[in-house]
Amino acid sequence: MVRITGYSLRQNAEGKDFYALILQGGLEIIQSANGSSYMTAKKCSLPSTFDEATCAAMIGSELPGTVKKIEGVDPYEYTVPSTGEVLFLTHRYEYVPDEEPAQQDIARLHKYSSNGAGHVEMV
Repeated sequence: MVRITGYSLRQNAEGKDFYALILQGGLEIIQSANGSSYMTAKKCSLPSTFDEATCAAMIGSELPGTVKKIEGVDPYEYTVPSTGEVLFLTHRYEYVPDEEPAQQDIARLHKYSSNGAGHVEMV
């Protein structure tokens, strides 16, 4: 599950405003380069068609899915807000919804065999 923790006003390529929801995944324990452990949570944003009031009302809501790290994106510059340090990153985080039960059932139906008597058996 991921939680909606906020929202931000953005602009699309045509200059039109929209709101993106800020999503946060579950807690993770990471080991730093020097061997120390710390807790973190992956975050990402998800564009929406909602107005500001709807976005504000959604804070605290949960969605089924996870926030995953996607490697191999074009390098981009990121400034760490707390320190001002500029980093060049080649990854991003993305929301990945859980597969819905109906989609799981359909996928299972595609794995079938005919028993030769006109009946379909699940494999």
